[in-house]
Amino acid sequence: MASLPTKMKGVIIEKTGGTEVLQYKTDLPVPSPGDGQVLVKNDYVGVNFIDTYFRTGLYPAPKYPYILGREAEGTVVKAGSGELYGLKEGDKVLMLSEGTYAEYTAANAVKAVKVKDGLEAKVGAAALLQGLTALTLIREAHPVKKGDWVLVHAAAGGTGLWLVQLLKAVGANIIGTASTQEKVDLARKAGAEHMINYSHEDVKSKVMELTKDAGCIAVFDGVGKTTFDLSLDCLARKGSMVSFGNASGAVPPVTIGRLSAKNARLMRPTLFNYIATREEFEHYVDELMDFITEDKLDARIHETYALSDVARAHNDLEGRKTTGKLLLDPSK
Repeated sequence: MASLPTKMKGVIIEKTGGTEVLQYKTDLPVPSPGDGQVLVKNDYVGVNFIDTYFRTGLYPAPKYPYILGREAEGTVVKAGSGELYGLKEGDKVLMLSEGTYAEYTAANAVKAVKVKDGLEAKVGAAALLQGLTALTLIREAHPVKKGDWVLVHAAAGGTGLWLVQLLKAVGANIIGTASTQEKVDLARKAGAEHMINYSHEDVKSKVMELTKDAGCIAVFDGVGKTTFDLSLDCLARKGSMVSFGNASGAVPPVTIGRLSAKNARLMRPTLFNYIATREEFEHYVDELMDFITEDKLDARIHETYALSDVARAHNDLEGRKTTGKLLLDPSK
């Protein structure tokens, strides 16, 4: 392997705020892999709402300056010591790691896996965090069965499209919501047979019409503040209300007694608590990659942005201007 540079491109924040706090640097130090780590030269980096949560301060950064990012695909260029789960220099890998908004990331090997043969470039970075989120939601947050009526908010968004495709693969009856005809058409093409354009249609009325007033046994809500009450209204008796994101802001405190009207379950899961162990991580990555290759799931990529254009990527994501996945190219 060629000698490594000492400096790299990357994006840091030194305080919280809007996109003006994103600092593109060309002279950040290249990290060294520690015990149980591999140094990865990133080819493509995923952009996720969680990145905006750290930028705005909704989630606290562990330190400043802080390199954003949670996932990437790339090549191992240096191996650290300790347990590396068979990873070595030259391996193409997918990984969940902090600090991926950069050319190089020292990633914990426990959350990195080799790219499966035949997987096209960009697909891994586009699929990993959102695809695993969707898969663990339908397997663990509410184990969805064939024939279940399920509501997915923001069905044309990144995680929404994964939810729709996976729910279709397991035989659920899918109701999706979206704000424009373009997004309605996209989610319908992905497998959401019943779509509601909430810009001019009443979501609750449509859900009750489709389910013959029973409601949905599961609601997957990544929008948060603006849809929480609506989600509870659309829930069936003994249904699961799964709030997994804050795209519109954090959900205010909830009076627990509200759940008794339907004997409802309320969950606020995070992906990382479903894949805490190596065994769990490998299990769900393998299952997700099988869905992608065997069921031909589409890792729809909205756009690949230059790393230096990260502010536009965040603005597009937060402004609901996107469908599918946003990627960053750290070489630019």
